[in-house]
Amino acid sequence: MSVDFWTYLLVGLSFALYIGIALWSRAGSTKEFYVAGGGVPPVANGMATAADWMSAASFISMAGIIAFAGRDGSRFLMGWTGGYVLLALLLAPYLRRFGKYTVPDFIGDRYYSKFARVVAIFCAIFVSFTYVAGQMRGVGLVFGRYLGVSVEWGVVIGMCIVFFYAVLGGMKGITYTQVAQFCVLIFAYMVPAIFLSIMMTGNMVPQFGLGGDAIVDGVATGQSVLSRLDGLSEELGFAKYTDGTLSTIDLFCITLALMAGTAGLPHVIVRFYTVKKVADARKSAFWALLFIAILYTAAPAVAVFARTNLLDTIPGKHYSETPEWFKNWEDTGLIAWVDKNEDGVIQYLGKDKDGGAAFVGKPDYAGTRKEASGAVGQRILKNDITANANELYIDRDIMVLANPEIGGLPNWVIGLIAAGGLAAALSTAAGLLLVISSSVSHDLLKKTYMPDISEKGELKAARIAAGVAVCVAGYFGINPPGFVASVVALAFGLAASSFFPAIILGIFWKRTTSQGAIAGMVTGIAFTTAYIIYFKFMGGTKDQLWFGISPEGIGSLGMVLNFIVTTTVTLMTPAPPAAIQELVQRVRVPRTSYDDYNPDDDQPIAH
Repeated sequence: MSVDFWTYLLVGLSFALYIGIALWSRAGSTKEFYVAGGGVPPVANGMATAADWMSAASFISMAGIIAFAGRDGSRFLMGWTGGYVLLALLLAPYLRRFGKYTVPDFIGDRYYSKFARVVAIFCAIFVSFTYVAGQMRGVGLVFGRYLGVSVEWGVVIGMCIVFFYAVLGGMKGITYTQVAQFCVLIFAYMVPAIFLSIMMTGNMVPQFGLGGDAIVDGVATGQSVLSRLDGLSEELGFAKYTDGTLSTIDLFCITLALMAGTAGLPHVIVRFYTVKKVADARKSAFWALLFIAILYTAAPAVAVFARTNLLDTIPGKHYSETPEWFKNWEDTGLIAWVDKNEDGVIQYLGKDKDGGAAFVGKPDYAGTRKEASGAVGQRILKNDITANANELYIDRDIMVLANPEIGGLPNWVIGLIAAGGLAAALSTAAGLLLVISSSVSHDLLKKTYMPDISEKGELKAARIAAGVAVCVAGYFGINPPGFVASVVALAFGLAASSFFPAIILGIFWKRTTSQGAIAGMVTGIAFTTAYIIYFKFMGGTKDQLWFGISPEGIGSLGMVLNFIVTTTVTLMTPAPPAAIQELVQRVRVPRTSYDDYNPDDDQPIAH
C-alpha cells in the first residue's frame, strides 16, 4: 500500500482519537480548564508532561540541527534535558505547594503587586507566542509533505485541530489528549530509529548503534559510524562531523539559556498543578524525565543515521538517478537543486571545496514542475544568486521526517512518522495556547481588572482568548523567523531572562521585593528582545555580537542582568510584608518543622 494510504490512515486514526478524548474530557469548570481538576495520576501526568515538553523542536528539528551541526548540536541535548532536571528538582515541588494555577499567579501573589502580575502576564504571552510559532511551522511541514498541501495550508489545518480540542477541553482535554500523543510520538520516533540502527549497525538499540561499527550494503566495514560520517563529510569539503564551530562561550551561553529557559517555561510549570498533591508532583517529574530520556538519548543516533544516508544517497549523483523521496520533498520547497554548471550532477560541497551556501533565502520556484523545468527535469528557481559551486539546499527541519524515506523503510513507517510529528507539534501548541488563554482570562481579567467576573464568564473569556491565540499563532507559523529549533531557542532565551530569576529568588530569597522583581523582569526581557530583534531582523552582523554570543544564547546574559537588577533594587527598597516572608518560608521549609503538620494533608498552602 502507498505512502499516502498509510499517512491518511494513521494520521486520521490519531486525530479521531484526540478528538474523541477531547469530547470525553470536556472542561466544565475553570479548575478543569486550567489544571484538569487537579486530579491527574502521576504516570499519566508524566506522559502528558513529556508530550508537552517534546515539541516539534524535539521531534522534528532537534535531530536535523544535530545532523548538520555535529558536536555543536549537543547544546540542545544538554540544555533541554538539564533544564528539565533543574525544573523538576528545584522549582516544581515548591511552585506546586504554593498552590497557584499559573506563573503570573505566583509572581503576582509572591510579589504582592498587580503591576508585577501584569509584567509576568506580558512575559508569559510573549514567550508562548514565540514558542508556538515553531510548533505551528512543524505542523505545516508535516501536512505540506504528506497531505499534498502547501506549508501555509498545513498550518491552517493544524490551527483548526488545535482550536477544537484546546478550546473545548481546556487543560483536562489537553492532558488526556497528550497522553495519547506521547504514545504516538514516541512510537513514531523509535520505530524508524530502530529500523535504521539495525540496517546501518546491526544493533537494534539506536543509542548503542551510534557507537557501533558501520554496515554498508550488508557488509561490516570495521569502521565506526561516526568515523565513517567524518570521512564522508571531509570528502565533500565539510568539517568533521565530530568537530564543532561554535565558540566555547557561545556554546555555554546557549546551553545555559536553554536550561534556565526550561525552568521558566509557563506551559511546563503548569503541568505540576494538575496532580492532587506535592508528592505527586515529584513522581510526575520522575516519570516525565524517564519518558523524555527515551527520545533524547536516541536523537544523536537518528541525526547521524540521517546525515550518513543523505551523503551516501544524493551528492555526486545525476539528477535523473535521485530517488523518489528527493523529488517528493523538492515539491514542498524544503529541498532544492540548481544545476549551476549544467552537468546534471548534484554538487553538495563544503567551503573547502568551493561550496558554501546554496541559496540566499528560501527557494522560490518559478512555477510548477511542468511549467518550469530544466534540461534534466529539475525545478527552476527564481532566487539562486549565490556564486559558488554548491547546488543543493536542504531545510534542516525535514531530516527526521524524510529519514524513513531516505533509508528505504516500509511505507507504513513513513506514515507513522507523519502522525508522530503532528502529535509532537500539536501537543505543545495546545499547552502553550492554554497558557496564553489562562494568562488573559485568569490573570489579567479575574485577578487584575475584573475580580467580580463569574466562573462562566471567565471560562468563556478563556475560550475566546484561546481562539484569538490560535489565529495569531497560525500567522507566526506561516511567517516564522527561522528553523523550528532556532525559533524555540529564542523562546527559551526570553523565558530565561524574564521568569527564571523571579521564580528562583521568589522561592529562595524571602527578602526579594516587588520593585526588584519588576525591574529585573523588565530589564531582562527588554535587553534580550532588543538583541534578538537587532541581529535577527535588523541586519546585525556576526562581528557585532557581544562577546561572540549569538541571539540564541543572549538569554543567559539577560538572565544575569535580571539577577543583578533584581538584587540591587531589592536591597534599595523596603523588605516585603511579614506575611509574604512567612509564606515564602512555609513554601520552602519542609512541613515537618511545623507543630500543626498532618501527614495526610499535602495540599497547597497558599489560598
